[in-house]
Amino acid sequence: MATDAVVLDAARSVERLRLAESQLARRRQTACGPSENARAAMRLILERSDAGVDLTPGEIADHLSISPASVSGILDRLHTGGLITFSPNEKDRRSKLVNPVDRSVDIEDIDPLTARIRDMSVGLSGDDVRLIAEFIEGIADAVDDECR
Repeated sequence: MATDAVVLDAARSVERLRLAESQLARRRQTACGPSENARAAMRLILERSDAGVDLTPGEIADHLSISPASVSGILDRLHTGGLITFSPNEKDRRSKLVNPVDRSVDIEDIDPLTARIRDMSVGLSGDDVRLIAEFIEGIADAVDDECR
């Protein structure tokens, strides 16, 4: 069982992480490449493509919990950047499908921070990684449940 001081240290570390992520999101909105939503959209596009599942702009909007207009802007920038193409949706001719262009792109290339985090975990034991992952998942669940 953790001592009060250890619990307080963990809470402070998590708060520092939340602050750092918030600051990163603000930096990414201006001068640091694609926005967080654009990165999340591209990860989803690649994941669905890898799974052989069609993806529409509306599904991206639902997944990201943002407006269809916002998704249109994101997809326009990804298309202009040569990362995606569109194809007709044979099941619903009113919509289109979103497809990645370059399948050699690694999801980690879209978010280099993921690669750095994976590199940091290489030296940890399997038990440590599982424990840390469970702790972080619990934090993510708490954040997701906040203000609902």
